[in-house]
Amino acid sequence: MAALKYWVWLATLPGLGNRTRLQLLEHFDSPEDIYYADEGELLLTPDITKAQAALLADKSLERTEQVLADCARDGQFILTMGDSLYPNRLRTIFDPPILLYGKGALPVFDDEVAVTVVGTRSCTPYGVRAASQLGYELSKQGALLVSGMAKGIDGEALKGALRAGGFTAAVLGGGADVIYPAENRRLYQDIAATGIILSEYPPGTVPKADHFPVRNRLLSALSLATVVVEAPEKSGALITATTALEQGREVFAVPGPFDAPMSRGTNALIREGAGLVCEAWDVLSFYESRYPHKLRPLRAKLPPLPKGSTPPEDEAAPAEPAAPAAPSAPALPVLDISHDPAGLTDDQIAVLSVLQTDVPTLTDDAALLTDLPVRRVLSALTVLEIDGYVSRQGTRSFLRTVELKKE
Repeated sequence: MAALKYWVWLATLPGLGNRTRLQLLEHFDSPEDIYYADEGELLLTPDITKAQAALLADKSLERTEQVLADCARDGQFILTMGDSLYPNRLRTIFDPPILLYGKGALPVFDDEVAVTVVGTRSCTPYGVRAASQLGYELSKQGALLVSGMAKGIDGEALKGALRAGGFTAAVLGGGADVIYPAENRRLYQDIAATGIILSEYPPGTVPKADHFPVRNRLLSALSLATVVVEAPEKSGALITATTALEQGREVFAVPGPFDAPMSRGTNALIREGAGLVCEAWDVLSFYESRYPHKLRPLRAKLPPLPKGSTPPEDEAAPAEPAAPAAPSAPALPVLDISHDPAGLTDDQIAVLSVLQTDVPTLTDDAALLTDLPVRRVLSALTVLEIDGYVSRQGTRSFLRTVELKKE
């Protein structure tokens, strides 16, 4: 903690640019050495001006203590450039952040087939379908989906990946505790519960317009490839694509109608050499030989949203001729949740009520059916599994193992 406070002090010092911080870290062994250096020592750093050295005379740790307290209260971790888990993909770009704030489970990005999907906020129904399907396919086939959680394409791609039970990463243009836009609260909660939310801004930072182009360099840097789904001629998504090329990453685009305003940017990218994407494997096939243990080519159609208590159809099951009737399965034990709820909570009862006894239900679909955040569904399932009321079927799908009596 003692060393961490100096990282936070350096990262939050007002008026100091990121490149200046990086130059200081190249010259000194640690942020602590920078903190205790006098003006003469600071001015020995290449390209450091007297004005910048004067900013470093601010040794107050009040901001640092506030940031650390805010992180502790919100359950955020801080990842510095000195940490082994800091992604090398970030470390090697021109201006990596000296630290990141995170919420959730940090993956080893350098070992993942991470793919960034971005696009316009003002997307069309075609863009919604394309982003959702692409997010679903990428996750089903083993990729880690990265996006910005913005309204429109970003959010739809993340939702598709969550429905596939995949790991998702959202990089925000404000603090990792600031939900923007407000209507993405449910999406934010689901990503925080099952994936990772990252930001280079301290807790409580309100998103500003100039934050998003800065944030975009992280989206592209964390991934092997950036896919633009739908974007007009002037779009932040195109900035991300340009940054990806500058960082040596691959760029792909989903084509759109030749006269559609929202596809002019993506069509132009394809004309200029971006890879054309009609399905996720158009992207992932480039990395199959490098990550054979991660990727699994398959046809994965996005299932319809569940309605009522009807589980989504198993899209992978081919039609088969009728087979002879099998012996009936043993009757399941009966759990009376109307008169004797067996000490179950409302969340546990709600989750049990939407699970099926014959077809596994994904945790994300259970969350949709119950209108509960994924984190609460996961908590309920953990207890239900311990009590023997559900059984796990794969990584994130469950069967109910009791019959429910409600009357």
